[in-house]
Amino acid sequence: MDGGEVRHFERAIWAPSSSKPPDLDSWPFTIPAVAQLIREEGLDIPPGITFLVGENGSGKSTLVEALAALYWLHCRRGFLFSGSGIAGPGGSQEDSDLQRHLRARTHPQASPAGFFLRAEAMHSYLSEADSDPSAARVWGGEKLQTRSHGESFLAVLRHRFADVGVYFMDEPEAALSFRSVLGLMWLLDLMRREGSQVVIATHSPMLVSLPGAHLIELDEDGMRQVDAFEDLELVRNWRGFLDEPDRYLRHLLTEESEPPSAD
Repeated sequence: MDGGEVRHFERAIWAPSSSKPPDLDSWPFTIPAVAQLIREEGLDIPPGITFLVGENGSGKSTLVEALAALYWLHCRRGFLFSGSGIAGPGGSQEDSDLQRHLRARTHPQASPAGFFLRAEAMHSYLSEADSDPSAARVWGGEKLQTRSHGESFLAVLRHRFADVGVYFMDEPEAALSFRSVLGLMWLLDLMRREGSQVVIATHSPMLVSLPGAHLIELDEDGMRQVDAFEDLELVRNWRGFLDEPDRYLRHLLTEESEPPSAD
């Protein structure tokens, strides 16, 4: 398989459980993006780098978590990297049961390597890594939590994303500075060229500018492929604000104003 066109994870197929059927009138199945996945009987996973972009509540994290759990379960319940028994931050009580109603279609030569980087769970993951003596040499003998949050984040990225496989990230930019995001973009492009697939939920206008990335925008109508990052609402909003912050702030910062909706 050519490095730039590898699809280890080809499709997440809608396959509702017969023993415990999903309630399609409840969350997360009412999220427009998830409802579209159901109507279309699945979601194709593009090769290379894929960004899921949208407002809070649009279903980005829900989809990334479900896809990560689905691939993990399908491919030997995760991949134990050399030098460490840690396979990545585990599930959360807030995770949906969407993945229980999906089935993975993978390439016959799909790599079992992978990792789910969930920004909100990284503190507990770093603590677990630092408490595991067998993992010390993986991190160069240095405790991860002695570094800044951003440095620890990048250390995990450098060491845990080295094997060709399928990787998932939920808002990785949360801990990163401008220069660190550039470093992440370099790493993502390298992973793409080597043949990895990466699916990322993000609010970063920088990340979505990565050349060759697939862009999927989620909103109240569902999800759609966007050809150019300039066409994303995320990018248009940031450009508008940075070009003319006063145009936003003079309406926002008044005694009569109310906080903007997160939706």
